[in-house]
Amino acid sequence: MKTYVIDDLIKEIRYCVETHRLEKPGEYARWIFGEGKDLGVNEYGCADAANILYTIGDFPKDPAVRAADVAVLQSMQDPETGMFSEPTHHTIHTTAHCTAALELYDAKPLYPCHALKAYTEREALYDLLENGIRWDTDPWRDSHIGAGVLPSLTNTDMVGLEWKNWYFDWMWEHTDPENGFIFGGKEKKAELYQYMASGFHYMFNHESEHRPYRYPERIIDSCITLIEDGLSGKEGARKLARSCGFIDIDVVYTLTRAMRQTAYRFEEGKQMLEVFAERYLSMMYAIDYKTDKYFNDLHTLFGASCCLAELQSALPGKILSTKPLRLVLDRRPFI
Repeated sequence: MKTYVIDDLIKEIRYCVETHRLEKPGEYARWIFGEGKDLGVNEYGCADAANILYTIGDFPKDPAVRAADVAVLQSMQDPETGMFSEPTHHTIHTTAHCTAALELYDAKPLYPCHALKAYTEREALYDLLENGIRWDTDPWRDSHIGAGVLPSLTNTDMVGLEWKNWYFDWMWEHTDPENGFIFGGKEKKAELYQYMASGFHYMFNHESEHRPYRYPERIIDSCITLIEDGLSGKEGARKLARSCGFIDIDVVYTLTRAMRQTAYRFEEGKQMLEVFAERYLSMMYAIDYKTDKYFNDLHTLFGASCCLAELQSALPGKILSTKPLRLVLDRRPFI
């Protein structure tokens, strides 16, 4: 793999964030164009502006700017439920995402997550994990619930080590020995990429809490297959490196973090990451930055920024920038 210097790409990302800044201090839109899109202040716009600026090394240092950013995010919390809500995602996902963004400022939400208090008890937590998630048919989307409950409760200081042990004990006992991902159902009816993308959400919780994976070798097998098929255009495979979004950071992070826990297929995994990075950077440089709907959605742009950060870290010397990228997941869980 040749060496890339991506300062010009980072400049485009920084400019995109700036175009989403609204008139009131601390407010950002998620979208600035698009039929049917709400072009006003948005929970994901504000949270992802913070996430992206942190990633590219341009996080605000001015106390007044930081205070305005924090105040806007805090104002989006419902004081009665303690939750953050936005139409495109489950409220637990939105809550985890916004509380995680506040953490970048060393800040917290104003209220506990009252609506999640029941899940601080082991029986209710296990009931949520076993019966509140469509493991068989929709594991990716519902991982927003099963993974989001941890940062929502930890970012608001509602649980301690005992609760975390309950959570990760359940994950260990419900890891699929076939593909390596968390699975609490009876029959896998979804495609492999769904279980990988679901597993990604549980993996960054494991990474944050320094917990082991039960079958890292199977995770590596799954990810190498998904990348090979996704880049080759194999019929029926989930295509990769096609646009800004999250499926790419899902598979890259899942592979790189499993590789940290075993030497299994290490050289193959590294080579696969180099092949993927070449394709991904080609895609990112081919974008029309002013008109592309995914680049100009701050949430999907954040997903792409995360992928660049993880590739830069995993491939030393291959992707350079004046300011090294910083993955927010290395600071706290949830994206």
